[in-house]
Amino acid sequence: MSAPPTLLEPDLLAAAPAGLADVGRLVTELTREAAGALRRRSGPLPALTPAELSRLLDTQLPEGPLPRTGGGRGAVLALARSFAAHTVDLADPRAAAHLQPPALSVAAAADVLASVFNPSLDTWDSGPYAVEIERRLVRSLAGLTGFGPEADGVLTPGGTASNLQALLIARDSALRSRGDTRGAGLAGLAVTPVVYCSELAHFSVARASAVLGLGEDAVRTVPADADHRMVPAELDRALASLAEDEVPIAVVATAGTTDYGSIDPLPELAAVAARHGVRLHVDAAYGGGALFSDRLRPLLAGIEAADSVTIDLHKTAWQPAAASALLVRDARALTASTGLRVAYLNPDDDGAAGYDGLLGHSLQTTRRADAFKVAATFLALGREGIGAMLDACHDLARHAARTVTAHPRLDLTADPVLTTVVFRYLPQDPGAAADPARAGAVNAALRRRLLREGTALIGRTDVGGTVRLKLTLLNPQATTTDIDELLAAVVRAGMSEETA
Repeated sequence: MSAPPTLLEPDLLAAAPAGLADVGRLVTELTREAAGALRRRSGPLPALTPAELSRLLDTQLPEGPLPRTGGGRGAVLALARSFAAHTVDLADPRAAAHLQPPALSVAAAADVLASVFNPSLDTWDSGPYAVEIERRLVRSLAGLTGFGPEADGVLTPGGTASNLQALLIARDSALRSRGDTRGAGLAGLAVTPVVYCSELAHFSVARASAVLGLGEDAVRTVPADADHRMVPAELDRALASLAEDEVPIAVVATAGTTDYGSIDPLPELAAVAARHGVRLHVDAAYGGGALFSDRLRPLLAGIEAADSVTIDLHKTAWQPAAASALLVRDARALTASTGLRVAYLNPDDDGAAGYDGLLGHSLQTTRRADAFKVAATFLALGREGIGAMLDACHDLARHAARTVTAHPRLDLTADPVLTTVVFRYLPQDPGAAADPARAGAVNAALRRRLLREGTALIGRTDVGGTVRLKLTLLNPQATTTDIDELLAAVVRAGMSEETA
């Protein structure tokens, strides 16, 4: 084992010339150890229960992850071996539970370099190249969305953060429209704020409303139709029947619901929002990836009419987390809510001379250069390359749906729109199959059996209070044979649970 590191070692700092070379050597060693551990894997998860994994870590780290004396390189390599052996392997085609894709190698490699230099985007001099790359990346994404040259945006740590900032902008815009120039807030105006979204909208809408002081009760859900899309007539009716003291903050449309991948009717919702003078935010954290695909882009017709859009690039652009983008039609709306200036970071005269970072765009101060890995990916693959990956996953989802429909022990809940397939296992016992509670219990148990065995990783959700299984297919290198084997594993696990 090597001696513990000291601050006198020339290769301790990553961005120093000696340190940069050492990063290369250490990454090579870490990836070699990880590759060896992966070769001994037999599934996307370790075949351990949570309690067993916890005991394993207690044994491996008797002093915890913060020992008094460091163990040097040997300790790091041991950690890498154990991490690779026991973490989720998203590149395994049997990993199909969440909106969590395997990262692209080009993006992961670029992310290492961003970490080495550790720039921040709050000030220009904290990361000049990173600042300029994000500006250009945001303009490209805004253009892809259909926004004009006056648009802007910012990268955030995730769709939840993007939706939060979008509703912050909407809240402040609503206050300004009522003459609140002093920041007195909604309480000072004695009004009741309301936000409208589909009953299938992401929970982050309610969370954002709570964080912004509007309260979760401010969120009013609008019914969805049989295709899991918000009903425009119901939204119109709700906006038309607001009480005198109620102020509509925003309409949040969903482009890619978590369970079904369904996309709200954006042109119709945009027309309703415009008629009532309400901002339209489109949460396209999942479905925004369709912008890269010639085949799927028509699903997002009307997104260009939104006031703001969330797109998660760590979902359908295969980026290491986190890389979400909030895009706004009007740059002035973005900076009106976050355009703080402080003397020690972005003084006015530096800004006038062109030395402005992106502090005024973000709710964060220190912010890493996530745009670098995204730009590296886009330059390597282009829009067509990313779109082809999404098309491949869409093909897998359609194949899975056909396979489920043809199988006597499986029941399809809805046709896939993007890459998600919702279904259930039908117990062999007719009584259990006809009883939603018993059938749901079997489906929940078979999923846990697959987790416990490390055989497959599939998702679950509830439909009408009954458990359903879910495949979220985001591995573009998976094959139809992989999907067939995954569904066969589901059936085997279901039969085993019934006889257990």
